[in-house]
Amino acid sequence: MPNEHIPAPEALELLKLGNKRFVAETRKTTGSDHTRRTQLTVGQEPFAIILGCSDSRVPAELVFDVGLGDLFVIRVAGNIVAPSQIGSVEFAVDRFKTRLVVVLGHSNCGAVCATLDELKQPAEERSPNMAAIVDRIRPSIEVLLDTDVRNSPEQLLHHAVMANIRASANQLRHGSQIIEKLIQKDGLMVVGAHYSLDTGEVEFFDGV
Repeated sequence: MPNEHIPAPEALELLKLGNKRFVAETRKTTGSDHTRRTQLTVGQEPFAIILGCSDSRVPAELVFDVGLGDLFVIRVAGNIVAPSQIGSVEFAVDRFKTRLVVVLGHSNCGAVCATLDELKQPAEERSPNMAAIVDRIRPSIEVLLDTDVRNSPEQLLHHAVMANIRASANQLRHGSQIIEKLIQKDGLMVVGAHYSLDTGEVEFFDGV
């Protein structure tokens, strides 16, 4: 599916339709033939950029029923935004003119769970590498411990996952002059989405 500079709203619709096929188990993308692989040797034109969690249960290409060359996927535990992720998005929007960025989080995110555990009972020993992930998630969810949802572990985790997605999307929108300028002047969209492990459905809820 060549990009040909697909506008963000159209790209978003393609993802929604692909997810509907995935949920309905009517996927049409079964792999990639030799012709498609050959086409991609000379370049790529992904129609969407996905910043998603590294969780093995949330492979973006399957969730959105797309094939080789369709998505530019950046995966990191907790779908956090650090300089390397911002740089990767900047690269893709500049090089491929892709105009849709999706921050894709998911239910029962392990990185968010680890951050909640840390807030409740700080670990005595924690690697600086793990701390780099937890400390980026912490600011968006620690305020939830001062609300009524703290009394329900299930609700607390759900709201924490959603808050983390919103925070990551917002960081992308405002953490880069390149991205911010393209949003203002060239139709770039950065949206937040939540994938349900139970149903397979993706809910686009932030920035749409």
